[in-house]
Amino acid sequence: MSDAQSGAIAPAATVQRMFDRIVPRYDLMNHIMTFGMDIPWRDLLARKAATIEGRTSARVLDVATGTGDVALAIRKAGATHVTGLDFSPEMIAAAKAKLAKSGMDGITFVEGDAMALPFDDGTFDAATVPFGLRNMPDYGAAVAEMSRVLRLGGRLLCLEMTPIRNRLLKAPFQAYFEHVVPVVGGMLSGDRAAYAYLPKSVAAFPPAPDLARIMREAGLADVQWIGLGFGTVALHSGTKA
Repeated sequence: MSDAQSGAIAPAATVQRMFDRIVPRYDLMNHIMTFGMDIPWRDLLARKAATIEGRTSARVLDVATGTGDVALAIRKAGATHVTGLDFSPEMIAAAKAKLAKSGMDGITFVEGDAMALPFDDGTFDAATVPFGLRNMPDYGAAVAEMSRVLRLGGRLLCLEMTPIRNRLLKAPFQAYFEHVVPVVGGMLSGDRAAYAYLPKSVAAFPPAPDLARIMREAGLADVQWIGLGFGTVALHSGTKA
């Protein structure tokens, strides 16, 4: 394996407080940082979760749901019911407000810990974790816990930033991510430290092949991934065997 560590670079309580602070500009900064590509990436994730092998998913869990965009997209894609979970109370409050404004049904938002999900074994047809695994204290344990709540044949989908390997793009991407994003994030959110944390957390995260191995070790089969955003993002999927 690479020198990437096995869990988040900051304690869970620190990460939780950070996400509580940046809620007001969270969606805007996601769009700015990715030049709007976070929207089609999340839609792709939602479609893969809402339908598995031609069958509509009855229940889907969206872990690290944030302000709820993925959960809403999964419901729009056809899943019968979606549960969005996040450990940040401010994120969950924003997600509930967004849900109320949308007028959609079939979605529930709950505050909870991804490392100890408050659900029985085999509850969900699919589980998603969009840009959240990187912030969990133990990647392997988090994947195993999400796998636990999947039914047999259920699908785990992880959309996450990944250390860039393209030699031509690595230097300009790192310059943008390490210098521009913290400045812009600080200006818009008033919290430069939060957006300085982001590139550091990505640099320490396992590359796509290593994350695939972690998923296999957690008992998932048919683990695959696709690269997005010129190799800056990876969408992994695995099936509970």
